[in-house]
Amino acid sequence: MATPAFEEIVEDFEFLEDWEDRYRHVIELGKAMAALNDALKVPATKVDGCASQVWLHPVIDNGVFRFDGDSDAMIVRGLIAVLRMLYNGLPVAEVSKVDAKAELGRLGLNDHLSAQRSNGLRAMIERIREVAAGQA
Repeated sequence: MATPAFEEIVEDFEFLEDWEDRYRHVIELGKAMAALNDALKVPATKVDGCASQVWLHPVIDNGVFRFDGDSDAMIVRGLIAVLRMLYNGLPVAEVSKVDAKAELGRLGLNDHLSAQRSNGLRAMIERIREVAAGQA
């Protein structure tokens, strides 16, 4: 049930031989993402449970979910970019149906992130799901 954008990243990852190449690709995705406006980096958008600073700014427009985000850590910024590809553009009611762990597992992320990064990723997914559930 992944978005076309997420399917593209899955295809990209299939061509990358080792985890270091995949890690670099995630970082590049984060670098390519537009920075979150500093005015949106407020306590209400900050995600607790992440080792680095993380902000997610969700927007629901005509029942369609999307979010922007930012982090002070390059790899986390890349993970935000990956999550945007997974969730952005979905009908808000579909967000909670995404099996993020399984989808991210297709990228091998579950096996290669530190415990702290995995916890932070779970916190970001939880925030996304909570916001969407409150709007569905």
